[in-house]
Amino acid sequence: MKIADIRATTVTMPLEAPLRHSNGAHWGRFVRTIVEVETDDGLIGLGEMGGGGESAELAFRGLLPYLKGHDPFALESLRFKIANPTASLYNNRTQILAAIEFACLDLMGQKLGQPVYNLLGGKLRDEVRFASYLFYRYANPETRKGEVRTAEQLVAHARELKERYGFSSHKLKGGVFPPDFELEGFTALGDAFPEDTVRFDPNGAFSVEEAIRFGKAIERLRNDYFEDPAWGLNGMRRVRSMVDIPTATNTVVVNFEQLAANILDLAVDVILLDTTFWGGIRSCIKAAGVCETFQLGVAVHSSGELGIQLATMLHLGAVLPNLTFSADAHYHHLVDDIIVGGKFEYRDGKIAVPDAPGLGVTLDREKLREYAELYRELGGYLYDRDPGRPDWYALVPNERWADPADASIPALK
Repeated sequence: MKIADIRATTVTMPLEAPLRHSNGAHWGRFVRTIVEVETDDGLIGLGEMGGGGESAELAFRGLLPYLKGHDPFALESLRFKIANPTASLYNNRTQILAAIEFACLDLMGQKLGQPVYNLLGGKLRDEVRFASYLFYRYANPETRKGEVRTAEQLVAHARELKERYGFSSHKLKGGVFPPDFELEGFTALGDAFPEDTVRFDPNGAFSVEEAIRFGKAIERLRNDYFEDPAWGLNGMRRVRSMVDIPTATNTVVVNFEQLAANILDLAVDVILLDTTFWGGIRSCIKAAGVCETFQLGVAVHSSGELGIQLATMLHLGAVLPNLTFSADAHYHHLVDDIIVGGKFEYRDGKIAVPDAPGLGVTLDREKLREYAELYRELGGYLYDRDPGRPDWYALVPNERWADPADASIPALK
């Protein structure tokens, strides 16, 4: 079995409502690149990457001249062909490597008739537990519904998700409004569900001093962890020394050098493993092994996945012995998916790990065409811009907060 072709298609997937974050917003949709790696015996492995457009599609097609004829089982040589660490100083392909690795693992599983988790040591759990992933949201401009801005709206949205999907852990993406306004919302969330756990993530928007003040104010809640309250390992280390909540990150420990630095001088207690940011499922498993050795916590991170990447997260979550936290997923914000059978189903806050060979998902060609056409119609958007504040941009640490009284609904094109 050898690689014969690589295809990439950019799609736009609508969301229930625009999701706001510290750097801007997801403008009512996710843009993703769907990757297909075809072999000389006709098998097709699937991968996925965030973002898209002509440049992403060309980047994947540009791999074909030196991956054609490559054995999908040869994953270590694949790593150096795509993302040699010194070459990556000039051409960082970590996320491209991840998408190709996903596809190769999918091919391996199909060839052997085994689910990916059996290629990674075998599953330890049949389902992976997820947290609700709460965002401050603009209302959907078409339906005029879906706004999450006030504490009352936040709690009502969390209750709706809990009733619908069964979540027992709740994450709030903050860093949008003034800290005291978000503190009111987050404490209301924790008080509304006293038997559930909560986690707050302002995406490194706070100063160290603000993060310490905020952290002390929420210590009484059932916190899983305090995610990226400040930027940088030194900032996180200062927060950790002053706040009695475990710290977590998906931004300042995303490679092995940073992981080593964190172990030598501890700043972060819980490492959030993202199958894209770390360059694939296998790198996440290696990192989890290091964390197990040094007794750091791990969780599965979300970077705005459709069903293909969600499948990689499920296979990762299935095999990690030290996974004690609910995983993150944006997935419940999606209105549809590009896999056969539609969206994965939540039951009691969990999603079953696919048992079919490979990743266990199949591309729905009609949906792929539909959402590729939607991308061509709408184009992309800038992750670090806010459609409701066109001249705004964030600082780090930030003080340019959105106005909590502004209930306007921005245009999204």
